[in-house]
Amino acid sequence: MPEPMRIAQRAERIEPFYVMEVAKAASALAREVAHTERPVIFLNIGEPDFTAPPLVQQAADRCIRQGQTQYTQALGTDALRQAISGWYAQRFGVQVPARRIVVTAGASAALHLACLALIEQGDEVLMPDPSYPCNRHFVSAAEGTAVLVPTTAAERYQLSAAKVAAAWGPHTRGVLLASPSNPTGTSIDPTELRRIHEVVSARGGVTLIDEIYLGLSHDEAYGQTALAISDDIISINSFSKYFNMTGWRLGWLVVPEALVGVVERLAQNLFICASTVSQQAALACFEPESLALYEQRRAEFKARRDFFIPALNALGLTVPVMPDGAFYAWADCRAACARLGLKDSWDFAHAALHQAHVAITPGRDFGTAETAHFVRFSTANSMAELQAAIERLKAWLNP
Repeated sequence: MPEPMRIAQRAERIEPFYVMEVAKAASALAREVAHTERPVIFLNIGEPDFTAPPLVQQAADRCIRQGQTQYTQALGTDALRQAISGWYAQRFGVQVPARRIVVTAGASAALHLACLALIEQGDEVLMPDPSYPCNRHFVSAAEGTAVLVPTTAAERYQLSAAKVAAAWGPHTRGVLLASPSNPTGTSIDPTELRRIHEVVSARGGVTLIDEIYLGLSHDEAYGQTALAISDDIISINSFSKYFNMTGWRLGWLVVPEALVGVVERLAQNLFICASTVSQQAALACFEPESLALYEQRRAEFKARRDFFIPALNALGLTVPVMPDGAFYAWADCRAACARLGLKDSWDFAHAALHQAHVAITPGRDFGTAETAHFVRFSTANSMAELQAAIERLKAWLNP
């Protein structure tokens, strides 16, 4: 008998992505009940129901028909980097030179490049608990260790300068934040973010921030890019969420000028370049017609939030902090679990799927502190689906 294949330790350190396990179960049930009166409503995946606007689709089609599909520079096309720079100026009033922008194969590649460029074996990176699980695995893939710091509703489920200072140790390399956050939809107060960066900088560390949901901010007090604070902050962004291009796999990274050459060298060797078709199509995102449509869609996401969060609260699935961005609801299911005799959010999510045919995400993916008590709902579905989901949950929880 041949010996079993030896798996690298870095791969073994990557925990299962439980949201995908729930998605598999939901898909299996969906096939069974697809033609019944209660098909499965999927509120478990953070993907906008809107797709790329017409101008973006047309640009992609034109690019393919004209044969403009060759490799681009590893940093991305000059035109797209300039367009992103212009968007920062127009939307946020911040000057971000195009030369500091690196176009990547999604935000995932941006995070991967940033971690590989900055994290050594044994380095520790502070992150809030709860937070998006894949972010800590990018740290792990770079031979670092993600240190999850428990946060509270009073802190908007974000790190504070005081907690960063208290958690900083001899091996700490920096912080990896997300604003707005997945799973909570809450952002860091800009004043507190400035304090965090000051704490990190004073210790020779790095501040990385995932801003992929920044375009979907619903509150001017929080809808500001961290790039306004310092040129040393590293920002990760994406065309997936605000720009509705999830499957196109296109994102970007903003880095200090001293890091551009390093990231370029890594990108040349590991990725060659982001998709040429996606880059050409993304230029159309910044046309006035497309931006007007994105703003209409942003207003629709806010309207969905404004309906869904109070409805969850009324069901006893309390959302401790009103999301100020993204399209998520982080709901406390303890009272419902106690009433139904369920152990935790994992059991609650499976019960919701099989009893109400509503797919949601249990908290265990997002950390360890209080995540057994919470579930995440995505509000990236149509208003009609959200209303139907609430009616089903109400019939199940309050018969």
